[in-house]
Amino acid sequence: MPRPTERHSRVVGVQAIVAPLPWIVMGVGLVVNQVAQSVTGQKSPSILLTVLPIFFSLLLLRLALAAYLHPSRRTTLLVLLAAIASWALGSGVVNAARDEGVTQFPAPGEWLFLISYLGMVGYLLGDVDRRQQRPARGWLDIVIICGGTACLASLLLVAPIRLASHQEGVSLLLALIYPLADMMLAVVVLGQGLMQVRIDRAKSWMIGAGFVLLACADSGFALQASASTYDFGNLSYALWGGGFSLLVAAAVRPQQSMIKSIPRTVGTPVLVGAGLIALAALTIRPDDTLAYYTLPPAVLTMGSVAGRMALALRDANRANDAFALSHTDDLTKLPNRRAVRTWLSDGLTDRAPMSLMLLDLDGFKEVNDSLGHRAGDTVLTLVGVRMREAVDPQARVARLGGDEFAIILETTDEIELMETAHEVLRELAKPIMVDGIEISPSGSIGVTVALASDADGGEVLRRADVAMYQAKNSGLGAALYDSQLDEFSRSRLQLAEELRRGITDGQIEVWYQPQFDAATMQVCGLEALVRWRHPTQGVISPVSFLPAARRAGLMGRLSDLVAQQAIKDLAARHAEGLELRVAINCAPPELLGPTFLPHLYEAMSETDVPTDQLVLEVTEDSFLADPQYTRDILLELRSHGVQIAIDDYGTGFSSLNYLRNLPVQELKIDRVLIANVAGDDRSRMIVASTIQLAHALDMRIVAEGVENSADLAALVAMGIDSVQGYHLARPMPPSQINRWVREWSAPRETSDPSPLGEGTPMSLNEE
Repeated sequence: MPRPTERHSRVVGVQAIVAPLPWIVMGVGLVVNQVAQSVTGQKSPSILLTVLPIFFSLLLLRLALAAYLHPSRRTTLLVLLAAIASWALGSGVVNAARDEGVTQFPAPGEWLFLISYLGMVGYLLGDVDRRQQRPARGWLDIVIICGGTACLASLLLVAPIRLASHQEGVSLLLALIYPLADMMLAVVVLGQGLMQVRIDRAKSWMIGAGFVLLACADSGFALQASASTYDFGNLSYALWGGGFSLLVAAAVRPQQSMIKSIPRTVGTPVLVGAGLIALAALTIRPDDTLAYYTLPPAVLTMGSVAGRMALALRDANRANDAFALSHTDDLTKLPNRRAVRTWLSDGLTDRAPMSLMLLDLDGFKEVNDSLGHRAGDTVLTLVGVRMREAVDPQARVARLGGDEFAIILETTDEIELMETAHEVLRELAKPIMVDGIEISPSGSIGVTVALASDADGGEVLRRADVAMYQAKNSGLGAALYDSQLDEFSRSRLQLAEELRRGITDGQIEVWYQPQFDAATMQVCGLEALVRWRHPTQGVISPVSFLPAARRAGLMGRLSDLVAQQAIKDLAARHAEGLELRVAINCAPPELLGPTFLPHLYEAMSETDVPTDQLVLEVTEDSFLADPQYTRDILLELRSHGVQIAIDDYGTGFSSLNYLRNLPVQELKIDRVLIANVAGDDRSRMIVASTIQLAHALDMRIVAEGVENSADLAALVAMGIDSVQGYHLARPMPPSQINRWVREWSAPRETSDPSPLGEGTPMSLNEE
């Protein structure tokens, strides 16, 4: 038996084949019927009796396939299937009666049509997103729109049918029910769109268009003077067929879960227009027959308009007080974030010169923690007073929340802005007395100028926030926004999102750079390095995307992926007889985090490789946060057989004490110390002493970043154990590394003793 995924794929394939067939069958049937009518001069119901079963069978098949593919919507799809099956059966009964000469309206199968509409109502009510909720005014808006639409349909549809049709009594009632039901179902779809319970707009348009086509076909039938004889034309059949085909095509669409736009409320012109239509329906004063169709929706609409006006009046009475409260900070009585956004929006609209300063207090948390929140509130209030005194009366001061304040000035002079910022800081630094303790507040201010290209105040606030953090990190107190230091620009945000998709889509690769035994120049190990094969930019170096990965919280996933792939490749090389250890880099957050090591152990357990062939490279700053916890983790790694290497050795600030207490097997000297080791005496002395230290502690020592033959020769002379760098070999993708290692290790016919002599199979791959 095929697996579930295979069956699913087959059903999808069948669905794709069946999708256009109803339209083709309908078109062929109409053409054949028209040709037969032209040749014989008479309508031939037998052709329809042949085409209709095929047409409706294909529609029902599409619904059945969709019900199988989408279990969560199976009930609603089956309800629609039953409704269309009832309509198809009724159509077959009516056309069979025509073929036998029974042509009077209503025919025995008419009740099947009525049942089908009940099913379509059930489908529309069930095929919605019930998570959305609406307040009272939203429901009134919906009633007004739907009621006005119903009034318009009654005036434009019922009145002409009533005047043009020769039917009366039950026949007229039935003739009017169908187009009215079609229009009301279209109105239901409109109402569901207004309630925002349908997020797939294309599907809503298709359903609405389907019911409009059915309404046109049913209206055409009711308008015929000879409607009592079921005298249908090809146009009516085309409209009915098109309507049902659109309904089915919309129903089988995959469910959409992504909201592509922010929902909007109904505009005032739409509500006013609906109310005017209802008023017109009441003013026309239709006769008794039309009143049954026109007056109820008109009265309901006008009642909803009255309720909506009452709510609007209530809201207007509260608006002034609410506006003032919503734009004022409760504690400092300064304007709040909402007021700042309003000022920025108005200034950008008027294109007025404007700048924004954001101030963040330094050490405010310590005040709260030491003296309590009451003292903290006092400090915030006094800071607001000081800021108000430090700026011109035209400047606007606000509190954004917490210990953040904002100042909006009507100038773009950067020198004047920086002078004002430093004046604010000097004013803040004056001591204040809080609970008997003298406090001198300090802060950091970020400054930005509003640009003509700014679409809203949010971007201005973001730039000022970035500048404020630049000021805090630099220790300067105040800083102008610098785009070169903006780590949160739109392009970098886009890079992070592309990386997130790249990890999911398998665009991340693990490349390998060989490590060489310094004595024999044979390959003794590999370092696993991550690369991103971008679909449009090609292979991207980690220097370009790792900072974005760190900011976006993707380093954990990247580290897991690299470790798992490196272990799989290690197992594959081991199976081919290449016994080379592989080194994996691990940053402190991942090493000390809760997920990386369990995933590493799981990957190791799934492969049959010697665990001592795996080297985990950690940096010195891994030991700074929690030395004892780090030591426990490294001991646990050693218990699993994994070797430990200290990466970037010589660039950290930790004590050498950890070399004695931690289970470390390898030191890796950073490229900064290796560069120009042949020509710089101080670098040579540092590297030589580090080599002696490592050997004394029974550790391997590796030099990375070897870029020239002079440095290589100096390192070999000093007794380095292993070397790696672009002078020897660049990082290579896994498809090349095995072949490269075999060619390097093979005997070479050359008299040049240098490892880079002629004939060396060097591969200058992309970085």
